Amino acid sequence: MTITFRCPHCGKETQVADQYAGQSGPCAACGKTITIPAPGHPLSGPPLPGFSAAPLPPPKSSSGGSTLILVLVGVIGGLVVCGGILVALLLPAVQAAREAARRSQSTNNMRQIGLAIHNYHDTYNCLPPAVIYDSSGRPMCSGFVALLPFLEQGALANRWDYSKPWNDPVNMPLSMTVIPYLKDPSSTNPNPAHTDYLFIDGPGTALDITNGYNRISSVTDGLSNTMAVVEAKTSNVSWAEPGSFNIAQFAGGLPPGNHRRGNIVLILDGSVRFIDSNSASPEMLHALSTMDGGETVAY
Repeated sequence: MTITFRCPHCGKETQVADQYAGQSGPCAACGKTITIPAPGHPLSGPPLPGFSAAPLPPPKSSSGGSTLILVLVGVIGGLVVCGGILVALLLPAVQAAREAARRSQSTNNMRQIGLAIHNYHDTYNCLPPAVIYDSSGRPMCSGFVALLPFLEQGALANRWDYSKPWNDPVNMPLSMTVIPYLKDPSSTNPNPAHTDYLFIDGPGTALDITNGYNRISSVTDGLSNTMAVVEAKTSNVSWAEPGSFNIAQFAGGLPPGNHRRGNIVLILDGSVRFIDSNSASPEMLHALSTMDGGETVAY
């Protein structure tokens, strides 16, 4: 006699001899452990509704993992694109803010130079020279050396040997002292002791001493109409070098500067202006540089 048996796991119907009733073993279809029921047991007999004599097909693999990966890739890609757009939008604003900060610092430096010029005048009753010469007319050093006590560099001024030029072995180490007020923060000059500010000299200028030292009273054009210092890209190695910007050089317009579209200049009344290189004519620059030319200057 045989027993018709259905696997409780996969529903596979199998016929076995009744002598195996009550024994256990692996299902021939799914391999799971089964126990052969006795005749008349519910698992013996015809297949129950919903079960097939054939083994169940293996479950389909889920695509949920792939979908999640695709979603994550899409999200990350979107964030990267949005981040790139945000950087592209913000970068010009950040650069403009940095330039504004550097220009503001340079403006403050110029104000300190203007204050030093006025303090020099209060002390010596004359304006400082753009360049200091010896008795034979040889240029010795920049007028900044004369301003050292008024630029918080009194100790440096006391050590300076005024009988020797700036690059003499005695003065050269002093010339390499970094003076923050004399450097434009936008400068690309690699020399740490350089200056980006040049005194304006030449015939008719306030700091020219060809005909002797000038006083504030000599500036008949008015202090607010007379320029004393111009910011420019320089190649000097030290602020002490006897360099200046001659008024005749304005025939070519403003010198190349450290800021976009123009230069920072110091007016003799102590104010600081930014002159646009596109609107500054040589005639205007010349008129603004003379102290007694009688010109009316609009800038």
